[in-house]
Amino acid sequence: MENTLEIELREAKRKTAKPMMWISMVSMTMMFAGLTSAYVISSNREDWVSFEIPKAFMISTVLILVSSLTLLSSKTVLQRNNRRLASVLLWTTLAFGLGFVWQQYQGFEELKAMGLFFTGPQSEVSSSMLLVIVFAHVLHVFIGVICLLVVIYNHLRGKYLPNDMLGLELGAIFWHFLDLLWVGLFCFFYFNT
Repeated sequence: MENTLEIELREAKRKTAKPMMWISMVSMTMMFAGLTSAYVISSNREDWVSFEIPKAFMISTVLILVSSLTLLSSKTVLQRNNRRLASVLLWTTLAFGLGFVWQQYQGFEELKAMGLFFTGPQSEVSSSMLLVIVFAHVLHVFIGVICLLVVIYNHLRGKYLPNDMLGLELGAIFWHFLDLLWVGLFCFFYFNT
């Protein structure tokens, strides 16, 4: 049986965890707003080169959207106490997340094949700005992948119960945020390149 102090600590953690997550997401949003503003301002330069969005970025967008759906489904089936299906869905989410990262890499390879380089004497301001923004997002996705691994580990240990899944909820909030952030960035690049 839990003592009163343990219950109070768990409740305090529950009350502060989500607001802290929201605060961190607001700060990340502000960072990306600054980066995209710099992109827009830089696009007025005379040496700005427009380019077509790589197909791999489109594929990665689908992958991250599907990964959010599988993560959302894992929470739903876990609430119904179907641990086996929740495990499959969590692992599937991780696979789609890694597929997203791979497609991002492939997108940069496509840009290089178009003659757009990110550094060095052949680099263009537009492709370098794109690299900075997308790389910043991919770094956040790596953090999201680590979060997914922690969620999977805790799930396999039986930590999440139908009525107590704070860690899964926090991981899901962050993952869905990354999803929405990428969709916003993709739309931004689609209409501003």
